[in-house]
Order: sequence, then structure tokens, then C-alpha cells
Amino acid sequence: MAQTASKPPHASSSAATVLASSADDAAFASTLAKGLVVLEAFKAGTTLLGNMELSTLTGIPRPTVARLTHTLAELGYLTYESERAKYRVGAHALRMAHPLLADMPFRQVARPMMQELAQSVRGTVSIGLLDGTSMIYVETARSGDVGPHVPDIGMPIPVVMTAMGRAAAATLPPADSALLERRIEADDAELWSAFRDRFRAGIARCTSRGFCTCWGEYMASIHAVAAPLFHTSETKRSFSINCGIPAFRLQPGQLESEIGPRIVALADSIRAVVKQAAPAMPLRKQQRKS
Repeated sequence: MAQTASKPPHASSSAATVLASSADDAAFASTLAKGLVVLEAFKAGTTLLGNMELSTLTGIPRPTVARLTHTLAELGYLTYESERAKYRVGAHALRMAHPLLADMPFRQVARPMMQELAQSVRGTVSIGLLDGTSMIYVETARSGDVGPHVPDIGMPIPVVMTAMGRAAAATLPPADSALLERRIEADDAELWSAFRDRFRAGIARCTSRGFCTCWGEYMASIHAVAAPLFHTSETKRSFSINCGIPAFRLQPGQLESEIGPRIVALADSIRAVVKQAAPAMPLRKQQRKS
């Protein structure tokens, strides 16, 4: 039987993955999971899909997909375009994100400080939340032209090959950190083998210097630096903050000598303001060696 109920929040999987591993779980609502699999098929670049396309993408039989899309459209989570006989995500789906974002009030506190740094370095500054083996952007600020990678709220990026992911992993308690490594390897053993040493080195750098770097590993034209933000013990959410800059704008050594210390200072400022506004909020700050 699948043991999905024992997974902590940061170890969540896609609906398709959980569905595939839960065939023997009598308590698992497979119809609900299939509906969520259909919703998760809509991504950037695939915003308009028909039932046959959804069936191909999800592996769910077309008649079942047709019932699911009809139901989701009736509920407002999908919108049907009759001229093309295709669906797109409906406005109602956006409501689901609001309770989560509203539960992160530090975003409003952090935004002006993030914008100031983004404009200063002519790049992007973003806060990410650890979700399984991905980071999900929950806040972002940017200057004008930031190159091909334009972060937006809700966008996922991989943990293992990004500075943001490594910095978030640095906030985890040891047991959760080991679990994350196992999940990354299980998801993609080849990717884990290629980036394991750099992933662990990034976490070590966060401990020793307060930040880690990524030299175009995720996107060749963007170099990034990130710092751990905090880990909430109550909700088990892990956050980090990063700064991404087009490589051509950086001077030799600037990422580590200037941008790194500035992202650490920004993380410290956000934590200080959050603690002052809500001293009872349980935060686990990554300790750095002096």
C-alpha cells in the first residue's frame, strides 16, 4: 500500500505520480486524482488543450478525460472554447492559490526591498517555496530587461540544479534533507548523479558563507545567487531568496563578492521585519560560521 499520508508537505508529488503509486490504497480517491492530473497537464506553452491531447498527455482514456473536463468546466476550473473544441484553465482555478499566498504575509513586507535590489543590479529577485523536488516562485521583483528567464508567481524550477533550490534545502532539518535527496534521486537518477556534488556543495556554502551560486546550470545565460530565508516548523515550509542576473551584465567576481553578501543582507532584513511584526512565527534561520 502506498504511504502517501506520511509524506511531509515539502515531499509532495505530482498528482500523476501519486495516482500511479496508489492503486492498492482503498482510501485514495482516484477520480479526484485523475481530475487533478488533467488540471496539471495545463502548463506554460500548453494552455489550450483538447480531450484527445489531454488523454495523450495524461494516459487517461479519452472518454474518462471527456467526463473530467466537462465536470471541471461546469465547476469553473476549465473554460471550454467551442470554436476550437479545446479547454483552457478557468479563472476559478486562480482562487485556489490565494489562501496559500495569503498565508505568506511576509511577501508584502519583502516586495519593496526585493524591488530595490532588482533595480540596482538590473536583474530579478525572487522568493521560492520548496515543493517536492521543485521550487515554486511565490514572490518576484525585476528590473526592465532581465533576459530570457522571467520568473512569475507559481512557476516551478528544479531544486537540484538551482541556487534557489540549494538554499531552500539548507533550511531543512537533517531527516528532511536526507528525504529530499532520496526523492530527487528517485525522480531522476541521471540528473541527481550529474548535480549531486554541486547540490551538496551549495548547501555547504550556505552554511559557511550564507549564500550559494549557480553559474548557468539551469539556464546558461543567467547566473544566480541565493540565500536561505527560513523554515517554518509548524507548516514545514522552506523558503529561500535568490537574485538572477544576465551573465553579460556581471563583472568578474561580482556575483560572489557583491551580489552574494547583498542577498544575505536582504534575507536578514526580511527575517528581522517578519520577527518584529509577528514574533510568535516559528522560523528556523540557517546558521553561518563566523
